[in-house]
Amino acid sequence: MSLRKAGLAAVVLAMALLGCTQEQQNKISRDIQNWTGTNGVLEVYSGDKVVRRFLKIDKMSTAMGTDDGRARNYRFGYGVLDENLNFVADPDERTVYFEISDYTNMVFFENPR
Repeated sequence: MSLRKAGLAAVVLAMALLGCTQEQQNKISRDIQNWTGTNGVLEVYSGDKVVRRFLKIDKMSTAMGTDDGRARNYRFGYGVLDENLNFVADPDERTVYFEISDYTNMVFFENPR
């Protein structure tokens, strides 16, 4: 009986997702990803050179206006500042808060290690 309920719940969820717009589906996907967490890496570039790297980023958030509730042109989050750029969170490297603008040359990806 519980298998039947689980199957029914899966069908209802699939139908609900099909009824959503692409933006709503993307938001749901981001919410699920934020909930489950990721091992994100943020690399900031100056020209073709990596100048900052943040490791172990769970999520990056878009800043929202206090009064108008509209999205701002920067993102923020927490990550380990990889000072020596070796892709390892060394014992002397600490978790820091960071902000990046929409105009920052950067790449955000899941850590392959």
